[in-house]
Amino acid sequence: MNEVVSAGREPRRPRRPGRPGRPGHDLESILVTAVRLFNERGYDATSMGDLSLALGITKSAIYHHVSSKEELLRLGTGRALDGLFGVAAAAEALPGRAVDRLEHLVRGSLGVLAAQLPFVTLLLRVHGNTPAEREALARRREFDRFTASLVKQAVADGDLRTDIDPALTARLLFGLVNSVSEWYKPRPGDDGAAVADAVCTLVFDGIGVVSSPDR
Repeated sequence: MNEVVSAGREPRRPRRPGRPGRPGHDLESILVTAVRLFNERGYDATSMGDLSLALGITKSAIYHHVSSKEELLRLGTGRALDGLFGVAAAAEALPGRAVDRLEHLVRGSLGVLAAQLPFVTLLLRVHGNTPAEREALARRREFDRFTASLVKQAVADGDLRTDIDPALTARLLFGLVNSVSEWYKPRPGDDGAAVADAVCTLVFDGIGVVSSPDR
């Protein structure tokens, strides 16, 4: 049905997608831009004014969606952590040997990194200076403890070499996984599988049980 327009008035223009009354940006676009700025400039050096300039909207428009810069940090690190803990839950539920669950954890973590690279990068750069950062670090330590428990069980099963401390193995393993964020530039459609294959080949051939050569 054609819209009837009163004399002397222009028809209303449809609003762009977003929350009512705040056209142009929704929470997702604000969060993506904030995480990019946090990674480029550092969280402490990025102000809400910087974010409003990057988005081309007022600070009050940003505050329509979030209460503070720290809430944006919490949302950003939370997205990475939720992905990692989803992988951990799937690994824990797998039947079979601990070494297989560990490999699933490594592959899945690299998949999260490929899909959520800016958010994982942000998580890896927090220092614990704010409550949101300390919360993120506490969850990272929980994830690290789960990783270490899988390594320890795989050693006990005889699937990983015993001459390296399991806690050290876990730290070195995810030190390697996390380092991928510094150079990896996934293309559209890249799920990180090729990188995961390379990392798992390197890692599990390196820390697997070494067979004694025949003499």
